[in-house]
Amino acid sequence: GIKWMSSLEAKFEDAKDKKPTAEKLERLRREKINRFRNQHKINVQGTDLPDPIATFDQLQKEYNIHPKIMENIQAAGFQAPTPIQMQAIPVMLHGRELLASAPTGSGKTLAFCIPLLAHLKQPRNKGFRALIISPTRELASQTHRELVKLAEGTGFRIHIIHKAAEAAKKFGPKSSKKF
Repeated sequence: GIKWMSSLEAKFEDAKDKKPTAEKLERLRREKINRFRNQHKINVQGTDLPDPIATFDQLQKEYNIHPKIMENIQAAGFQAPTPIQMQAIPVMLHGRELLASAPTGSGKTLAFCIPLLAHLKQPRNKGFRALIISPTRELASQTHRELVKLAEGTGFRIHIIHKAAEAAKKFGPKSSKKF
């Protein structure tokens, strides 16, 4: 049969039949990500930024984080990433530079420790491979404690050095030359 419709209805029917273009799908994806960032009060600047994560499980699926590290995250009682972790972890896992600011207790330590361990991949007997400089002993102790928990069972050796004399005793008299 014949289908009668107005020209306005015909335009609507044509628009309905068209498949969404790649540009439209990308725009919709960007809008969804921006809504997610706004919902979690994540403010970012830069270009070509990786998408934030919503769960720690995404780290395993999308970034292939070592299963033991993922197990340690769960064992430490972390159920869902905080806003700083949602965006900072993917940025660092993509090898990008980052300057982040978040309140005390927001999860900044975990936000940089996970990518650090992921980049090191596995332990090697090559001396110090990563160095974290902290402004206070208290912060250094907190970072050390979190890294020890995260790296448990992976073979990484985590050390805290706060006095050069003690470090020389612990690592040997030629440690400063060796490392």
